[in-house]
Amino acid sequence: MDSITQAALGASIAGALAGKTLGRPALLTGALLATLPDLDVLIDYGTAVANFTQHRGFSHSLLVLAPLSLLLAALLWRWKPKLGFPRWLLLTALVLMTHPVLDAFTTYGTQVFWPLGRPLAISSIFIIDPLYTLPLLAGCIALLLRPPALGAIIAGLLLSTAYLGWSYAAQQMITERVQPALAKAGFADAELLVQPMPFNTILWRATAITDQKRVEIVTGFLDGGAPLTLEHFLRQPELADAVSQWPEARRLEWFTRGFLDYKTINGKITATDIRLGIPGAHPFSFVLARERNGTLTPADGERAPRPAMNTGALSLLWARTTGAIPTLCLASLTTPPPGEEC
Repeated sequence: MDSITQAALGASIAGALAGKTLGRPALLTGALLATLPDLDVLIDYGTAVANFTQHRGFSHSLLVLAPLSLLLAALLWRWKPKLGFPRWLLLTALVLMTHPVLDAFTTYGTQVFWPLGRPLAISSIFIIDPLYTLPLLAGCIALLLRPPALGAIIAGLLLSTAYLGWSYAAQQMITERVQPALAKAGFADAELLVQPMPFNTILWRATAITDQKRVEIVTGFLDGGAPLTLEHFLRQPELADAVSQWPEARRLEWFTRGFLDYKTINGKITATDIRLGIPGAHPFSFVLARERNGTLTPADGERAPRPAMNTGALSLLWARTTGAIPTLCLASLTTPPPGEEC
């Protein structure tokens, strides 16, 4: 999740456990602790691909954060012994460990058991979702105004947790909705990713991929009985095969579970993470190879320029979320003329 949300969650946990004893400083303590795992963004791992795939790595591992909690609790206990070591240990452990657990509900990929296993991405909540964050912020503001405000802090934690549970339940309902249409289109055995569209859990995007094709479906809870629209995209497996033995390509395939789109642009083979963003506005694209005189040479995995933000699409996304328009074509971020399909 975004940094504000993680800080608000950490502050809320600290406020619930230490607000009566520490007062307002409990919020700052929790917010700072919750920010620690994301400091890995300051590390340069050598290439853009490495930076992308190793973010949310060791610093988000429960196997690392558990002993770190013990160390930090001992230090904080020396600072404020009045709270007691057991309470400090509970506070630091919960603040640090809820950070990667919450991140795992997004689509990016969180290595919660680094160095073991692959990244976990439940993909039931967008990286920024005001309905999750606002209850936490409300509780924190209440504590700032009238400490310890324990009821408001706990209410914020309960509401945000309930919303996270709703996001997972909603994801399962959308999955059941799209599976028959995908099976009918020949994608019954395809890899499937179901995730919310930006900033909400009402409108969802389902992406199914095979070696040759991928299909995208946008559907939401305010669509009524409208039929599903399947938008097809061709893939280029020959490009994936051409770079498949190179470390940067293998790393991206592992990290994204194969949800990549390969293209040739101006003699460069690029791989784009199609999980994040939406078609035409995917933020993470990397140059894996260069072609010269019919020969491919590995590139350094540099990040390709990020596409410009299409601010005009925000109104269309809102209209599609509310059901005001029945179809949104992802390839162009437009709504088709009446009677036509994407």
